Amino acid sequence: MTDSPGEPEGSSAPEGDRKPSRTEKGRRGEAAAAAYLVAGGWTVVARNWRCPAGELDIVALRGEDLAFVEVKTVDAYGPESAERLLGPAKRRRIVDSSKYFLALKREYNRMRPRYDVILVRGPVVCRHIPRAFLEHP
Repeated sequence: MTDSPGEPEGSSAPEGDRKPSRTEKGRRGEAAAAAYLVAGGWTVVARNWRCPAGELDIVALRGEDLAFVEVKTVDAYGPESAERLLGPAKRRRIVDSSKYFLALKREYNRMRPRYDVILVRGPVVCRHIPRAFLEHP
């Protein structure tokens, strides 16, 4: 018996040849970004932190800096500017989510918050943009 006409039984693409979903690519990109941050001396304190305001991909601490990091997976055409990758609405959701985080996690209230963007292509961090945008544009 065959799966469909002209295809031998079990001929679907092997697991390794399957194209990853957006969610899988995003998770892999976030894992690469987290590893990059840790290698740079950061401590990842939260990943995929969700609240009513939105989601924070990574929250990382180094010294007095608390980085709210948005991870973007880019394709072969290369990275774009942070402004183009993150429109005003997305930046506002990240800032609002960071305020929610700080309200619930008071131990980080004395830290200097900043908003970074990390661009990932495949398994490689291709660009880290520290302080990619300000809380108040």
